[in-house]
Amino acid sequence: MIQPSLLKKQRLLLCILLVLITITTVIGMGLGYSSLSYDRLIPTLLGNGSFKEEFVLFSVRLPRLIITLLAGMALALSGAILQGITRNDLADPGIIGINAGAGVAIAVFFLFFPIEAGSFVYLLPVVAFFGAILTAFFIYIFSYKKNTGLQPIRLVLIGIGFSMALSGAMIVLISSAEREKVDFIAKWLAGNIWGTDWLFIWAILPWLVILIPFTLYKANRLNLLGLSEPVAIGVGVSIEKERIVLLLTAVALAAAAVSVTGGITFIGLMAPHMAKALVGPRNQLFIPVAILIGGWLLLFADTIGRNLLEPNGIPAGIMVALIGAPYFMYLLLKK
Repeated sequence: MIQPSLLKKQRLLLCILLVLITITTVIGMGLGYSSLSYDRLIPTLLGNGSFKEEFVLFSVRLPRLIITLLAGMALALSGAILQGITRNDLADPGIIGINAGAGVAIAVFFLFFPIEAGSFVYLLPVVAFFGAILTAFFIYIFSYKKNTGLQPIRLVLIGIGFSMALSGAMIVLISSAEREKVDFIAKWLAGNIWGTDWLFIWAILPWLVILIPFTLYKANRLNLLGLSEPVAIGVGVSIEKERIVLLLTAVALAAAAVSVTGGITFIGLMAPHMAKALVGPRNQLFIPVAILIGGWLLLFADTIGRNLLEPNGIPAGIMVALIGAPYFMYLLLKK
């Protein structure tokens, strides 16, 4: 049974995070290369703005803000699932190579398959999913031992190796590509939020609408998987089956996110840790908090990054890495 005080604390934190997200979104709507004064935001939102104001807000700023928020949520949830099924605090879809696998699949698809612009948007998350799941499959196989099962530390080390190998494969792929396509992939690698249109929101939203409730439904299974394997088996958990289902969920969330934001790491590492520090390790408690923390972190990083340098700014992936890399080193030394 969850203590009422923890539930009260969780609800308070969710309210605070929603306020932070709202404030960051409002700030983000006003900042940018084309200025939009804050006293004009409400009239423009209500349809009383000029053509320029409505174009800047509805066609440029708002889609990017929503995409960034959704992608941050997906990456945070993916990281929380991976840390739960591997019992390893260093697991993150970017660090263990899942994002890199999705990136290679996107690069192959983008470089070698002729596609129409409309179908391209909706196919990207699917292509990224197949690339990520293939990578996750090989990482899982190499990390698994028949006598001892999944080796969490081994999984992280093999995942880092896969990530480096796939980054090398990406360089080989783009070495002979056209300049325009190379520019796109270079931005993707840097973690640039490139899917800044309403179509991309509809491409990523169904994945979150389905997989967030599904993960919350599986929260108790994640709690049991976090225990030792004999205990989990003793209470009737089919360990390998649950791990595979949840691994597929984590891969799908990460693939959907990176298909529109590029190779962003560390959100899936930091958000679950912050949430656990605030409300404890119970998945029912910390997962909703981690989802909102992940969304706010990426939203905050992109809002700051795109306004530091004119006109293109600093990619969100680099801004997150500036925060996340020291945090990763701290966890690595601690563990």
